[in-house]
Amino acid sequence: MNAAWIFPFIVLGGALQTCGAAMNGQLNKHITNPWLASTISFALITFFFASATLIQPRPLPTSSDIASLPWWAVVGGLVGAVQVYAGLTLVNKVGAGTFMGLTVTAALITSLVIDHFGWFRMQAHPINPWRVLGGLLLVAGVSLVAKF
Repeated sequence: MNAAWIFPFIVLGGALQTCGAAMNGQLNKHITNPWLASTISFALITFFFASATLIQPRPLPTSSDIASLPWWAVVGGLVGAVQVYAGLTLVNKVGAGTFMGLTVTAALITSLVIDHFGWFRMQAHPINPWRVLGGLLLVAGVSLVAKF
């Protein structure tokens, strides 16, 4: 399998996440109700994925697939909703750079902990001094972005 597209796609996703936070900030500004703005944002997401499912259907889960599903696996979307709501309501207050810097830094530090302990059935990737240094450099970088 040629996976040369994986890293560019992840970078594109990160860039689009920043654009999405700024777009959602404007959505909230003009809708004036963050709950309604979140609903509009997620309605579009739901429509997009429902359409994609109809265009390119994949196999449906079996009853054993569903039975083996950890209870917390379905909460991932709700966790994402927290980020969308934060973007809707806070990106205009702190700026896109600070907002995304904090988001990325918090995500990286949390991911280091998840990797180290193998939480959520992830393969463990032990912490080491280089990973800690990378996290500290992100903290330093976001501190500079937020301050200046």
